[in-house]
Amino acid sequence: MSYCERSIYVACLAVLLLHGEVYAEESAFIVKQEGDRITTTRASDKVTLVTQHAGAEMRPYLHPILAPNGKGELTEFSPGHHKHQTGLYWGFTRVNDRDYFHNNKGDSWLRKDMRILETQGSQAKWQVVYDMLGADKKTVLTETQTWTLTDQGAQYTLDLEWQGLAVVDVTFGKYAYGGLFLRMPWTSKSGGEAINSEGLANGKAEGARARWVDVGMPIEGRDDWGHIVIMDHPKNDGHPTLWRVDGQLGVGPCRACAGEWQLPSGQTATFRHRILVYTGKTDREKVESQWDSYTR
Repeated sequence: MSYCERSIYVACLAVLLLHGEVYAEESAFIVKQEGDRITTTRASDKVTLVTQHAGAEMRPYLHPILAPNGKGELTEFSPGHHKHQTGLYWGFTRVNDRDYFHNNKGDSWLRKDMRILETQGSQAKWQVVYDMLGADKKTVLTETQTWTLTDQGAQYTLDLEWQGLAVVDVTFGKYAYGGLFLRMPWTSKSGGEAINSEGLANGKAEGARARWVDVGMPIEGRDDWGHIVIMDHPKNDGHPTLWRVDGQLGVGPCRACAGEWQLPSGQTATFRHRILVYTGKTDREKVESQWDSYTR
């Protein structure tokens, strides 16, 4: 690229940034920040793979997460059987005896920041920052979610680094669920399966330790299954973690299942997870290959 061409490119990028959009040179994605949303759209076919919602006074969440070819929504927002659940999200159930899993509105959550971090090649990266509020509306914990989407064609991954900075001394209470959680569009008629790295399925995977859990089910608009896999990074506290697998195949890694734990004021807890999105038959070999890539 000549000096003149580079100058024009930089000027154009600056204009896009001013309008809350990033489409960097050599990028496979167009990432837009509009109002309370960040959308990540594949440039080649204009499929918006992932939408980040980050309301000023509501728990952040991803929905919809689409199948890699754009046909079919793999997440569900506020189903009748669990109205408080919102696609893919993070919500602890007991933080200083306050419930951030079932309470997702403004008396518990306050956005501090949302931004697009980087868009280059097959990756897009963004971040949302929230204060988790106590009953007195003062901050208990500041959470930072940093997401990285990597397009791999017939599949894609979402890497999450979650950091929680304790503003006061924090106790995370023991509970049967809480933390990262996934709600897919399960119905009793269509069914589905959640299977973990140890080969346990559905109810047998509830409360069991595993490196990953693969949730698959029929998806409206598709003639095959959609899958979302959540992986627990080996550096996470308590790895391999215990898992929540509920009766409607809602799934999440659950540090709180193992017991109460503390985070002193001024200290930061970090959890990392990879989410793999693919379609077709349950493919353990594919998942294990992705696990090896994630953890090597």
